[in-house]
Amino acid sequence: MADNRSIRQELYDRIRESSKDSVVLEEMKRMGFWATNENGPTIPELLIKKEAELNKELNKLYDEKRKYQNKEAVLREMRLKRMADTRLKREENKKKKELKRLEKAEAWKKQKETEIIYLGEGVSVGLNDTENNVALLQKHGLPVFNNENDLAQALGIPLKELRFLSFSRKVSTISHYRKFYIPKKSGGKRLISAPMPRLKNVQYWILENIFNKVAIHSAVHGFALQRSIISNAQPHIGKAVVVNIDVKDFFPSIHYKRVKGLLQQLGFSEKIAVILALLCTEAVTEEVTIDGQNYFVQKGQRVLPQGAPTSPAITNILCYKLDKRLQGLATKNQCSFTRYADDITFSFNNPTTNAQQLVWRIKKVLADEGFTVHPDKIRIMRKGAHQEVTGIVVNEKAGIPRKKLRQFRAVLHQLKTKEAGELKWGNGNLASAITGYANFVKMVKPAQGAAFQQQIVALLQTNRLQYPVSITTSTPTNKQTPPTQNNSNEPKKDDDKPWWNVV
Repeated sequence: MADNRSIRQELYDRIRESSKDSVVLEEMKRMGFWATNENGPTIPELLIKKEAELNKELNKLYDEKRKYQNKEAVLREMRLKRMADTRLKREENKKKKELKRLEKAEAWKKQKETEIIYLGEGVSVGLNDTENNVALLQKHGLPVFNNENDLAQALGIPLKELRFLSFSRKVSTISHYRKFYIPKKSGGKRLISAPMPRLKNVQYWILENIFNKVAIHSAVHGFALQRSIISNAQPHIGKAVVVNIDVKDFFPSIHYKRVKGLLQQLGFSEKIAVILALLCTEAVTEEVTIDGQNYFVQKGQRVLPQGAPTSPAITNILCYKLDKRLQGLATKNQCSFTRYADDITFSFNNPTTNAQQLVWRIKKVLADEGFTVHPDKIRIMRKGAHQEVTGIVVNEKAGIPRKKLRQFRAVLHQLKTKEAGELKWGNGNLASAITGYANFVKMVKPAQGAAFQQQIVALLQTNRLQYPVSITTSTPTNKQTPPTQNNSNEPKKDDDKPWWNVV
């Protein structure tokens, strides 16, 4: 039975490879049923053989086609599998990246709560350097801050507030300074950048606990403890020639990098120096309005703002080399030298000293130190003419210009019959202006100043002066006193709640 099955399968295979007629022909020849033609095959036989050959070629083509179709199917299946694997892997990578991003964001959030790691474009370099020069800090008697948290704690503010006040923005909807112009004595206007109360309190702390502890040159009398315009004028009293020079754009000449470098030279780490320098400088900005919203756009580098309590003290320290060079020039030419902020004064009795040559040398020293002399504010005052130093007459003894005193007496006299709104003296509120001038007079001429103060008290009692102010009965000094905690004058835009979350 098995043999019959195998014989039958063999016949099927032969038929499949050629044709049925071809197999029958072969079998008939093998069994002797088909006569053999010695001259060659007959026509029917040739046709049967040709058909068998064609069937073989056709079967071969079918096999190749089946193989090709199977190959395309396999490739398609492989491609689909590869795409599915790639999609799955992409989804897994996406989930890993998202998880990593969330972890990084959470770590960043936690780090921001305890550290200051970024303070704006162009000023964040050095925030990784936290190493102080403790020996230098101790030499100057300055506090040691191991990190920004120590600084925030010393200032009495949260770390978020410290970051907010020191953050440098190219474009912002808030400003830490209120800007306004005041008229100059020589004409023109002076831009004042008054810090808002929060920043002002921080700056006063920095002034009292850092900058006021650093020694300055003995020739400096402006914004220095126990010194005043009186002490600045005294060395020049009774001199044959008094030379006075003003520095142009004094505070804006001191930029952020110089302040940062100064703080590092005092011993603070670069990170603490960056934060303190940002707190004490302000970027030159322009206020623009777009769709009803005000923006402050930075258009210049950060400089010392004229109006911040820290600015004069910083310039006094930074100008130590300048003061030393000017003192050397004064000693060489037998001159007396003092500096009150941007007001430089030389005086001498030596007839051989050339005033014009002295001015040229002073200008050269100032240029070497990065400052420019105001071309319209160079005065050479000789004996016999009016000699004045920081508002004090120094011809023979310390005095006040007579013309100014006559004008002041006239204002006090007119207040007896006129309302305060009809008169003007100085800048701002009339009561504050005349009180300040009376205090100034008392510094130079105590008896005359006290008499003026009594007249002002009497005028205040008649309610002719608005916004009464207290009269200072003691001699004023240059010591700066921090203001009270009062944010009532602060613009609403800087008083959002919570306001430090802007960063």
